[in-house]
Amino acid sequence: MSKDDSLDTAGNKYTVPALERGLRLLGEFSRHDPVLSAPELARRLDLPRSTVFRMLATLEELGFVERAEGGRDFRLGIAVLRLGFEYLSSLELTELGMPILGRLRDEIGYASNLVVRDGRSIVYVAKVTPASWIASSVTVGTRLPAHATVFGRILLSDMSLEQLRELYPEDRLERHSAQTPATVIDLFNLLQHDKGQDCVVGEGFFEPSISTVAAPVRDREGQVIAALGATVPFGQIEQGLRENLVTHIRAAAIELSSALGYSQRRARSAKVIAL
Repeated sequence: MSKDDSLDTAGNKYTVPALERGLRLLGEFSRHDPVLSAPELARRLDLPRSTVFRMLATLEELGFVERAEGGRDFRLGIAVLRLGFEYLSSLELTELGMPILGRLRDEIGYASNLVVRDGRSIVYVAKVTPASWIASSVTVGTRLPAHATVFGRILLSDMSLEQLRELYPEDRLERHSAQTPATVIDLFNLLQHDKGQDCVVGEGFFEPSISTVAAPVRDREGQVIAALGATVPFGQIEQGLRENLVTHIRAAAIELSSALGYSQRRARSAKVIAL
């Protein structure tokens, strides 16, 4: 490695450029682009093809990428999945949340989920389903657009209009249903409407035939760090079922928040100090 290679362009002498390029390469794969060719990766990363081929060969040997059908293109390998599960199992949030989700599942009879936000996406980090549950496309690791989901509305709820504009600089937001906010202003107004509610019900919000009931999970400082809730296969929820879901989901979210050190008294004190 040359002297120049030991320093990154931003001047951070502790950064390893080769490692950074390898991680950026892995980050190009997604649910929308599960298979990519070496030439395409070279174009995206603005690197010589020979460099990308060597990176892919190294990552393939370690199991982080593998050959797709035909052998010329690549997809993520099992080592990435293994790291992902190790990460999820190491989270205090999921460790404390799993038994709570299990009890919630038993109480309501529907799949119970724990979701966090990663940029503009929500990510399912834990899921517990009834034994008779119909197979769902939503599994641990599934990513969905935050602005278009009930879970996302909860996870975006602490953001100011300026923060939302920074996260969504475009004029129009991508629509996923008739209820998806069309602009950042629409999204902000919806979040303001949700504010203060300890449980949010969205009927047909992301998909017309599915409804979601979710509540915020807060950390010691009172910040929303996750959303806990259930998705039911109905476009509209009968009133009795709605009340039952809200009661149990709210209680489960409060229990998990308390396990993470949250208390309303401490949160109010922190806000006063911040002022």
